[in-house]
Amino acid sequence: MGIRAIGRYLPEKNLSNSDLEEILLTRDDWIRANIGVENRRMAAEGEWTSDLGTAALLDACDRSGIAPADVDLVVCGTYTPDNMTPPTAMLVIRKAGATGATGFDINSGACPGGVFALDVGAKYVATGQFRRVAVVMADVSTRTMDWKDPGPAVIFGDGAACYLLERCTSGRGIGTTLLRSDPSGYESVWVTREKRHRRDGTPMSSGFGDNFGSLDGKAVHRFAVGRVPGFIQELLDTAGRTADDIDLFALHQANLYILQGIMRELGVPMDRTVVNIQKYGNTSGASVPLVLREAEELGRLSPGDQVVLTAFGSGFSMGAALVRWCGPEDFEPVAVAS
Repeated sequence: MGIRAIGRYLPEKNLSNSDLEEILLTRDDWIRANIGVENRRMAAEGEWTSDLGTAALLDACDRSGIAPADVDLVVCGTYTPDNMTPPTAMLVIRKAGATGATGFDINSGACPGGVFALDVGAKYVATGQFRRVAVVMADVSTRTMDWKDPGPAVIFGDGAACYLLERCTSGRGIGTTLLRSDPSGYESVWVTREKRHRRDGTPMSSGFGDNFGSLDGKAVHRFAVGRVPGFIQELLDTAGRTADDIDLFALHQANLYILQGIMRELGVPMDRTVVNIQKYGNTSGASVPLVLREAEELGRLSPGDQVVLTAFGSGFSMGAALVRWCGPEDFEPVAVAS
């Protein structure tokens, strides 16, 4: 099972640190020094998860030269569904014109979804039940913000990406994958359901009513730098690889200094990863595929390269996958469904 293409969509609206200074009790220099974010994207009014996800799926189809109707299954990884039911994947199917596709959502804890949802999609391709699977990662995280709480507001941005998966040549594509959850960190990164009020005492709502994003930044940093490098090493050991064998480490963009800490603990220089958190902030489950898309555009990915994908966050959950990057010639012809 290989990644045939990665689609991308980032909302047009840019929210800079200077913009946040007008909204929150925060400063541009503090955000840069502690988080590493300079800008993040924000969905327009009326633009929801399904809109972002649809644009990413259409981009993936365009990059691979197929029609949306050629997609058999849409798996939408999100924690910000348009509605509680039906699944957002069904709206993506309808809006994209992916006629005949089956669809469902996965909520694997937002940020870890970049590997968790990918693993689900890959397993469906492996069964042969579906020929072509679109794993759409999309969230409108800014809609969960309490705009008087700078903790999550300075970190998160909105965005979407789509892995387009097909069967590929043996020895290429998605290989060893590990998933892990530690519920002791359940309250460290979460969207709480609670009543909140503005400073003048009047009730406030997020884009999801009484649901608000909340995080313990220090706990996340300890978890990510303390646990994720060992988890990546476990993946490498399981696959019979070393860090020196890996051409690219595609890491979830949680925080610039977390990324630096993980790479330092692995003993790997920063020039073997790609960082875009300064431009987009933490885009939740879309983060890892957005890194891969950028790596392609920078010429940092070539067929045959070995890549480690690592996503982590709320739960605490971690997912890591070893991928041998595919070229167009590595994919099997996809038979037309009867």
